[in-house]
Amino acid sequence: MNFPSKVLEKAVDEIAGLPGIGRKSAMRLALYLLKQPNSQGIALGNAIQELVKEIKYCKICHNFSDQELCEICADPKRNDALLCVVEDVRDVMAIENTGQYRGKYLVLGGKLSPMEGIGPDQLRIESLENKIAQGNVKEVIFALSATMEGDTTVYYLYKRLKKYPLIFSVIARGIAVGDELEYVDEISLGRSINNRQPYHE
Repeated sequence: MNFPSKVLEKAVDEIAGLPGIGRKSAMRLALYLLKQPNSQGIALGNAIQELVKEIKYCKICHNFSDQELCEICADPKRNDALLCVVEDVRDVMAIENTGQYRGKYLVLGGKLSPMEGIGPDQLRIESLENKIAQGNVKEVIFALSATMEGDTTVYYLYKRLKKYPLIFSVIARGIAVGDELEYVDEISLGRSINNRQPYHE
């Protein structure tokens, strides 16, 4: 692809580095921005700068936040006895969109995957155990993807946490095997939370 401008080429290179965007799509986006008022491109650039500089992780659940505590952890109306364990911040957003869950969360930051070199030390398992050890949590809901890695992670967590006096449950398998939570429709995900099943060996 020949570029008439090094500035344009650099912009296309950066946009094409985003997941799911090839160079042709990156070129279309760059040209679209050039056709808009300067203020729109500047606002986008400022928003991206603010995103990477200002966003924080909640010190309790590891959700994205503007403050030290996310809005969910800071909400006194949420049920401290219910703890939903998820892989990713996107899963928190998906579950919150259902409006069916009023407990708290713990974002693991992934799932066990020896093939990808992700072991227990790469996840926030110690943070999870520390939260449970405080004694407020009564039920742990495993809301991980219905994949081999997700099931392995749930089993590992259960084995590690079963020494605590907890109820363990998993979201109902109305979600197809292999599905990631963020892609499940809100009604199905809400039912899966409400119809969660006890988890045991």
